[in-house]
Amino acid sequence: MKRSLIPIAAATLLLAGCSDDEPIRSGGFGGPANEPAASAPSATAEPVEPVTPPPSDLAIAENEPREDSLYPEVGDPGVDALHYDLSLGWSPNTDTLDATEVVTFRSTETDDDFQLDFSKVLEIERLSLDDQEVAFDQEGKDLIVTTPVEKDQRYELTIEYSGTPEPVDVPVQRSDFSQTGFTVTDEHEVWTMQEPWGAYSWYAVNDHPSDKALYDFTLSVPSPWMGIANGDLTSTEEEDGTVTTQWHLAEPAASYLATLAFGDYDLTELTGPRDIPIRIFTPSDSPETAAGPSTAPEAMEWLEQYLGPYPFDTFGILVVDSRSGMETQTMVTLGNSDYTLSEPVVVHELVHQWYGDTVTPDDWRDVWMNEGMAMYLQGMWEAERAGITVDKQMDQWAEFEDDEREFAGPPADYDLDKWGSGNIYFSPALMWHELRQRIGDEAFFDVVRAWPEAQENRSSNRETLYRFFEQRTGEELSAFFDAWLLGRQTPPRD
Repeated sequence: MKRSLIPIAAATLLLAGCSDDEPIRSGGFGGPANEPAASAPSATAEPVEPVTPPPSDLAIAENEPREDSLYPEVGDPGVDALHYDLSLGWSPNTDTLDATEVVTFRSTETDDDFQLDFSKVLEIERLSLDDQEVAFDQEGKDLIVTTPVEKDQRYELTIEYSGTPEPVDVPVQRSDFSQTGFTVTDEHEVWTMQEPWGAYSWYAVNDHPSDKALYDFTLSVPSPWMGIANGDLTSTEEEDGTVTTQWHLAEPAASYLATLAFGDYDLTELTGPRDIPIRIFTPSDSPETAAGPSTAPEAMEWLEQYLGPYPFDTFGILVVDSRSGMETQTMVTLGNSDYTLSEPVVVHELVHQWYGDTVTPDDWRDVWMNEGMAMYLQGMWEAERAGITVDKQMDQWAEFEDDEREFAGPPADYDLDKWGSGNIYFSPALMWHELRQRIGDEAFFDVVRAWPEAQENRSSNRETLYRFFEQRTGEELSAFFDAWLLGRQTPPRD
């Protein structure tokens, strides 16, 4: 997810805002801005027209979108988004976003209309389908385009819009955030985190993890600020007081894994294994915040021994004025605090590039697939650095895992108003350790590495994971997984 920032040790598991007698919550995502940033430039940034044509081969981004079993109000299986081309200009003096968006999509059904998720606070100035203006309506967060579409046909939807985006509510009971999406700080800078949803707060999108798409961004903002997004930074230009950056995401990503920021940043460039470029963006008035993220090359090399080669061509860390943080594809967004900028959190978020980004859950019921593995490898890192066994680290977490399960339910059958609680982190982390003990290190890390490789660029689910792990290990594991993921009580540990 937006990656929950799980505490470094059991003694620190109560996050800011929780009293000693509250259930333990995982931290790490979304929340109000609360730190001062640099002064806003006074100029106005006009969006630059998109210059990147859609990739010629969009087959890599074809999906079978589904309606979420837990939160069906977000996303629509009738649309398979293939490519988003977003040209966004941010004007800090008016807090206005001026945008041109081009969505290339495949209709999964023949119908008289189709819909995307899009915030009603943004005013659409022009909307066309394949260069023809068509009728549309906005009902709540639903943008309904009333024109016939044919099953398996591709279309290009162009939308020009503007306004001041607002964050959206999410069903959580955590101390570190209650809203996601587009967030404007007191100093008029911008950052976004949007798990389980919230991308629709700033662009029209099929906002569900079962629909992964390619992205290109053209971002304009008055100098000396810059725009930051996912993927590779392909160009930076300054003209007439406006800085324009272009970003290209070469592999499909779920909408919650897209990110956007406008602000005054310094760039630190590092190199990871096999010369992978690593970019660290830190607030210009807080250069010390690069210290924790600078462990990224070491963390990436450490993880590769268990998960295989880093799955993308670039990696970045963006430090923002938030109380928490999350991974996005090829980029990690971290709040400016000692905990969120710590080495274990960097490890946790890096794991998500394999578990969460390369392979993504196709339904929010299975978010544990992301968080459990990220939490387990984080625990392995912490144990190694502390000079203790992984067994001891898991024993420490097991002391409060029952409380997490009681508070929010089983990790794969959690309470709908408690999304992102500690149960989806610690319970499956303990499960993975039990499986490792059951089948041995060699078999365990073989299948752990093979799963994201086999599911590259896909969205998947627990049934597929069950079958894969059983076939790869030769073990019957369905009852084992069900006990840990669906049981109201923690199974006995070995």
